[in-house]
Amino acid sequence: MSTTRWPTGRPAVPSGRGRPWLPAAAAMFCSGWGGNQFTPLLLMYRRLGGYSAVTVDAFLAAYVLGLVPGLLVGGAASDRCGRRPLMTVATAASLAASAVLCGGVTGQIPVYAGRFLSGLAVGIAMAVGTSWVKELSQAPHDPAADAGAGARRASLSLTLGFGLGAGVAGVLAQWGPWPMITPYLVHVLVSLPALFMLARAVETRARTTDVRGLWADLKVPAAGHRRFLRVVLPMAPWVFGAAGVAYAVTPQLVGDRIGNWALAYATLLTVCTLGTGALVQPFAKRLDSLDSARGIIVAMILMACGMAVCAGDAAVRSPWLGLGGAVLLGAAYGIGVVSGLLEIQRIVTPDDMAGITGVYYALCYSGFLLPAILAALSALASYTVMLVVLTLLALTSLAVIATSSGRTAGTLAAAGTGTAETRPAEAPAR
Repeated sequence: MSTTRWPTGRPAVPSGRGRPWLPAAAAMFCSGWGGNQFTPLLLMYRRLGGYSAVTVDAFLAAYVLGLVPGLLVGGAASDRCGRRPLMTVATAASLAASAVLCGGVTGQIPVYAGRFLSGLAVGIAMAVGTSWVKELSQAPHDPAADAGAGARRASLSLTLGFGLGAGVAGVLAQWGPWPMITPYLVHVLVSLPALFMLARAVETRARTTDVRGLWADLKVPAAGHRRFLRVVLPMAPWVFGAAGVAYAVTPQLVGDRIGNWALAYATLLTVCTLGTGALVQPFAKRLDSLDSARGIIVAMILMACGMAVCAGDAAVRSPWLGLGGAVLLGAAYGIGVVSGLLEIQRIVTPDDMAGITGVYYALCYSGFLLPAILAALSALASYTVMLVVLTLLALTSLAVIATSSGRTAGTLAAAGTGTAETRPAEAPAR
């Protein structure tokens, strides 16, 4: 193997001076904005575009189809080429996605294409940006940061982007001009400064020319770790499954009760879900424990409660009850995503960080397919019945995690050492 050093932009910033992680976090924020600005506009596309519920939920699915390869390949590619080039690609792809979505006034194809690009951008930003922010939130770049600062900063950047992007887009679509164009133009203007900030960002990863193929790099042995399989995996799909139910399913359930305010209500649910998720994330570190999966367990309790409230809302179709369900699911999302990141950061070496982060977020985002699945099954069962089933499944996942938590605690190394056991024979090749 031969290695060459990628240009590092600005030098590492001494303790107490500057925030070297900020450009990476800003890029994650903008990619999150671009990825979630579409969500409150689902009702707009149904009304102005005349699309069915299944079609608009398929637009969400196109986003996941772009996101998963971005998550799985982005981390390995950044290990070879450096964090900064991949985050530049992600930010540029997010800009391009908004430009393509402006063409959605002409038909479905630009919407599918734009959503795919948005997903690709968010996937790369999640896998690469999370690792990059963590690396820049520790010595020598930020020696004063605590052990969980990187996970919190990365998760909060994405969550704020998701929430603010949805909020601005929903307000512009409800009250602004050209509702199928203006929200995307605003995202382009917001993202341009972040793209320029990346040019001077601190690089943390050496560019390598490896004799191994990229396919070998896509293998993540840490994904076979017992703690990952028995504690993180049962929780991960619920993270964005909760978000999908809160702000993609609930607005359609109560839409006939709020008339012309349906788009504003969908925006409110999105902002409340993600705003709650952002507010609770600083408390996730306090819940974290080496001896138990306390943070993940609390997240799953809130998940089951939120699903139960949404099931009740499907029966009575109350906008207020729907808002309560969104707050509960938002809290579950916020605690769950940070707790999962803290768990995986304890079981990997620095070389595996981007890869396992991509696997983790890919599993989380599989839950975003839930609204499309529920819409497809709605001809066979009511939303009340389906959400009751989801509540029972959430309780089952909680039981599995609680049972496995203590049994797998011994497999963890000391926090931050990255020397925990792995089981390569069981690790899935990606």
